Amino acid sequence: MTPPADNRWSRLRESVGRAFHVDPPGPATPTPEEAELVDRIAREIVTRRMAQPALLFLESSRPLAGVGAAVMHFLQPFCSVVIKPTIWSTLATFLERGGSVEYLCLRIEALERERA
Repeated sequence: MTPPADNRWSRLRESVGRAFHVDPPGPATPTPEEAELVDRIAREIVTRRMAQPALLFLESSRPLAGVGAAVMHFLQPFCSVVIKPTIWSTLATFLERGGSVEYLCLRIEALERERA
């Protein structure tokens, strides 16, 4: 028995709606686990006094964050030798979202202001 036509149309409408989803502007809202990881990364950058080069790199590569996240997922089996797979996967998942680079930049800037 086939489902009613109304059900098929609603499923199609729902899937098409997701196809054109755009993340809201502004920084991403990380999960607590992602926020902790980003904070550790930002603190390490600021401790090594690499805030300005890191910000320059992040801002210039912002349009490629999604591609970078896909590459990170692809390289996970190889990088798991050096880095815990859960950490690598958490960072890659965070970078997939729009606004993730902006959040990371804001964290680095805030920690740099605290240091100064």
